[in-house]
Amino acid sequence: MSRASPIRLRVASGARKVELALPNEMAVRRRLALPAWRPKGLLGLALLAPSLVFLGLFTYWPVLQVLWQSLHAEARRQTVFVGLGNYRALFADPAFAAALVNNLVYALGTVVPSLVLALGFALALSSSTRLNAALRAILFLPVLIPLVAASSLFLFIFLPQVGLLDHYLAKLGVQGANWLGDPDVALWSLMGLTIWKNAGYYMLFFLAGLQGIPEESYEAARLDGANSWQRLRYVTLPYLRPTLSFVAVIALLNVVTQVDHIFILTKGGPSDSTNLLLFYVYQQAVERYDLGKAAAATVVSLALLLALSATSLRRMERRTDAEEAR
Repeated sequence: MSRASPIRLRVASGARKVELALPNEMAVRRRLALPAWRPKGLLGLALLAPSLVFLGLFTYWPVLQVLWQSLHAEARRQTVFVGLGNYRALFADPAFAAALVNNLVYALGTVVPSLVLALGFALALSSSTRLNAALRAILFLPVLIPLVAASSLFLFIFLPQVGLLDHYLAKLGVQGANWLGDPDVALWSLMGLTIWKNAGYYMLFFLAGLQGIPEESYEAARLDGANSWQRLRYVTLPYLRPTLSFVAVIALLNVVTQVDHIFILTKGGPSDSTNLLLFYVYQQAVERYDLGKAAAATVVSLALLLALSATSLRRMERRTDAEEAR
């Protein structure tokens, strides 16, 4: 039977046989003027088109522009290709080295304490009671405050001698420091603000992760005689490993992208002791109008961030695969 011939069906109805002629697919397409072919995934591409256009215009195209700018420099109002010259100048700049070291210290001093506090808050407030709900809201309140407003608040807290921190330290007989003016103390003061701001946010992820732990695992651990610390080590933490890896990536993103408090409190000082990578990019691009060097610093920052994020996610996948294999 040819492809264009109709499809014939014989239906028995009592003592009679009725023969029906149904048009095949090609005949229907000719009558409806439909194409004889249909690209696979065309509907999916049509649905993804708005998101792809948005990502292309506001994510991938700016990244390509930054890469292109990092290989060029402005000379006599003309753009000149300099290759890796901006990167060589960047790594030879002591201010960039200081910003890189400051960012690493800042990351270690904020990510680890924030995650530890967030996990502790989540474990303490995991049960559903009215008091715990109120405490969760109080701990989450700093997340709702914009970073600029929080920095302005801490500006009055960190004022030497007359600030709230020095006021209460004086009642305890402790001499306050110049929290934002001492190069040895200023970065640690910013760390305190960051921990206060982000710990409540990370707590929500750990609370969600705790809800996914089966109660049977805790019951089995209790029957085996495990105490609270052993249940935390051998039951809670293994189940929370994917959540911990995910939250660690978010914390690293915040370390690199949050810079509002630097503008409000220290502007990178004193003596570049609080100068972080993103603020260094701002200085090069806006204050010195060295767009090529600023673009090179941005590329290096993104490369470090992608490397850390990929490492963390890869470790999470390996642990998940190992646990599933068991």
